[in-house]
Amino acid sequence: MNAEQALLRLGTSTSEAVQSVLEMFSPDGVTQGSVRVVPPDESPFGDVAMPAIAADVSYVDGVTGGNVLVIGIEGARRMAAAMTGMDPNAVEAGGELSELEFSAVGEAMNQMMSAAAVATGKVLDEEVEIAPPEVRQLSSLAEGGAGWDHPGHATTVTFTFCGAPCLLVQLVPNAFIVRMTRALDELTESHDDTPLGAALRDVSIRVWAELGRTRMSSGRIVTLPGGAVVELDREVDAPIDLYADGMRFATGRLLVTDDGSLAVRIEQVLGTSSDSASPSSPPTHTEVAV
Repeated sequence: MNAEQALLRLGTSTSEAVQSVLEMFSPDGVTQGSVRVVPPDESPFGDVAMPAIAADVSYVDGVTGGNVLVIGIEGARRMAAAMTGMDPNAVEAGGELSELEFSAVGEAMNQMMSAAAVATGKVLDEEVEIAPPEVRQLSSLAEGGAGWDHPGHATTVTFTFCGAPCLLVQLVPNAFIVRMTRALDELTESHDDTPLGAALRDVSIRVWAELGRTRMSSGRIVTLPGGAVVELDREVDAPIDLYADGMRFATGRLLVTDDGSLAVRIEQVLGTSSDSASPSSPPTHTEVAV
């Protein structure tokens, strides 16, 4: 695996992680562009419009390098609206970012930066720790500081959040490329010819079932009493979605087992050649939280 292939693999992994967080705030309002490897003589921030809100982190253990996420003021206000249960598309253009909106956007960006670090660790097959993200409002690219210097390799991917552009930049030093290509080569060599090699069978991933979604303000959430009924966006008998580490991989039906616990019967596995599971197959159970 060469350096460009490794960078594309890394950029794809981190961008998918960030997209999954963005979709938590606006499930239908996120569009992701393609991952691009930036040449050493080109600034990865060339298309960033100012003023903007930026979050950047550096890795403090495992690898060196860092991530930068930049979103314009209007996009930040829409993100803040989504975070607080309001309609992000109703935000009027031209307004300033309030302290409350800045705080909400900072929390959202912290979640995205953490997700990107976890995705980087999965590519390297080792844990990656990050310094606390720094969220700032910038009036020019020069205010980004030395942490935005191009270290030799970089990837970028653009997102559109409720119509507003944002940019994710991953700054990758040469030493990181060497470690990453070695780790990916070793992982590839360890696989056999079966669909799921032995090297992957012992990898633990988080699996969950999503029964439905709803949107409400944070103020209403904290005042919900015990026993309150929250209406979701699906019918009771509608299929539910199953996710593995943020990726939707199947649909199924919720069941109650003989011992009274909840389980899921998988009906359709996404991404396979048939894209479906046999109805006669025995039910596959996984724990869900309701």
